Amino acid sequence: MAIHHQIGKQGEALARQYLEEQGYTIVHHNWRDAHREIDIIARKGQLLIFVEVKTRSGYRGGWPEYAIDAKKEADLLLAAQHYLEENPFAGEVRFDVIAIVFDAHTGPHLHHIPDAIQ
Repeated sequence: MAIHHQIGKQGEALARQYLEEQGYTIVHHNWRDAHREIDIIARKGQLLIFVEVKTRSGYRGGWPEYAIDAKKEADLLLAAQHYLEENPFAGEVRFDVIAIVFDAHTGPHLHHIPDAIQ
């Protein structure tokens, strides 16, 4: 497995742990439709949250959340629409981003951005 895939998987695991510690229930992780993936689908009360996780091994490439471009947003929204067609949900839906940087000196830095994609 390429190093960037390993870092991505570590970031997703850390994001799931963080969400669970914050009282969220993980419904799915790495949910896929035909060509798209949703990193984490979580629930908290009557709120369903689609979470995009962006992880970097350092700050050289910029802040991870800035890697989410218009195409990625559109793909996430379309995947969420497909998920909701298969799994109807009557509550509120939100799109969050969790950005993680693994800093060699201080450890991982996690930044949760609720309602980041609209």
